[in-house]
Amino acid sequence: MLIASITSSITDALTSFIGDQGVYAVFALMLIDAVLPAASELVMVYAGALAAGAFAGQQVVVFGREVPTGWQSFLVMVAAGTIGYTLGSLAGWAIGDYGGRPLVERHGKWFHLSPERFVRAERWFDRWGDKAVFLGRITPIVRSFVSIPAGVFRHPLGRYMLLTFVGSTLWCLAFAGIGWAVGESWEDFHHAFRYVEYAVAGLILVGLGYVVFRWRSSTLKRRASDSSL
Repeated sequence: MLIASITSSITDALTSFIGDQGVYAVFALMLIDAVLPAASELVMVYAGALAAGAFAGQQVVVFGREVPTGWQSFLVMVAAGTIGYTLGSLAGWAIGDYGGRPLVERHGKWFHLSPERFVRAERWFDRWGDKAVFLGRITPIVRSFVSIPAGVFRHPLGRYMLLTFVGSTLWCLAFAGIGWAVGESWEDFHHAFRYVEYAVAGLILVGLGYVVFRWRSSTLKRRASDSSL
């Protein structure tokens, strides 16, 4: 399947980038993920496996110094993910605070914030208040669409940063922990992950089919309405 092949290529590109750049790649990808989805689950799982020494010849390096494989490397990777994500969340909040609703209305597509998604984010904050930030940070997909709306809604920056830091720390610990547990069995895990990629591809196809169905139904209704005039 073409979509599965594309998804697989993206996965391979991410893991190669992390393998080559290590801590810096984790920091950068998690920073981006705070505003735009960047596969943070896979990023941290791979980071945990790297810290566990799962890949021959690859070591966690910080400022030119190798970090011993083990709990030290693990903590460095978790810190890189948490700090990157927290700083990215701050940038997202600042963008939302500065641009407000006009920014989302005019340029929301650049941040994958469609009007419908923004309305859902507003309902999320109305329903959960402070909890919206924390819950958002530990909820897949939703977590990348919290930062800018939080700024637009002027969520208190101090509480926002604290809840973001706690939530992102738990997220990074959990997924890096999975990678750590997988350890030397990474190749088997990565092979099994292909089935997830196929599932994602299938969901994308279903989504496209639904969009085409809605578009077709809308077109037929419009034609029927025009012919009745």
